[in-house]
Amino acid sequence: MLATAGFAACQPASGDQSDRPETARAFPRADRAVAGVVSNEFSNEEARDDRNEASTVMDLAGVAPGMTVADIGAGNGYYTVRLAERVAREGRVLAQDIDDSALKRLGTRVERERLDNVSIKPGDIDDPRLPEKSFDRIFMVHMYHEVTEPYAFIWRMRPALKKGGQVIVVDVDRPTNRHGIPPKLLFCEFEAVGYKLVEFIEKPDIAGYFARFEAVGPAPDPASIKGCAQR
Repeated sequence: MLATAGFAACQPASGDQSDRPETARAFPRADRAVAGVVSNEFSNEEARDDRNEASTVMDLAGVAPGMTVADIGAGNGYYTVRLAERVAREGRVLAQDIDDSALKRLGTRVERERLDNVSIKPGDIDDPRLPEKSFDRIFMVHMYHEVTEPYAFIWRMRPALKKGGQVIVVDVDRPTNRHGIPPKLLFCEFEAVGYKLVEFIEKPDIAGYFARFEAVGPAPDPASIKGCAQR
């Protein structure tokens, strides 16, 4: 069991759920505020490269040529283009976002930079809509705190991992309504859906922390998932 002090299990979703997508209502409601998406770019790319962010994260994640990776919440493509270079021509990158305008801008960038190993796909707020058994790594960088239906989202993400595949989360240790997520809440939400924490590192040089998870065992039935209640 992961350390989840400060969070207690709550019951699966019930009561009035008219404010939620029908496809998410079998899962617990997230007991946390969600900050609005103020930008689809965490900070400018030059500043991120000055602190060597993408290279550091990709090194920690073990990204290598030939891998297939997904960039969830890709936005303007900071990680997408750097992942494309790292996995090289024999690898593949799938960039996903729920913002159609961001995907259009990213599509223009991919064409301009001739990134033939990148594909673009829209997702839903409760489903990343990823192909099954496809990815060595799935990246969620400075965006997980904006996921309004985390249990449904990461439950539906599990089948997309290859054997030994990992989910990489980079975020900030602060309240979710301030564009971050406390690590213990992150651990609790992933554990509730059947993931185990493989590694956690605090990394000021990437403006946050690095965590990676693996799916273990069969996925739990949605009705049996107990969400993480803050207390």
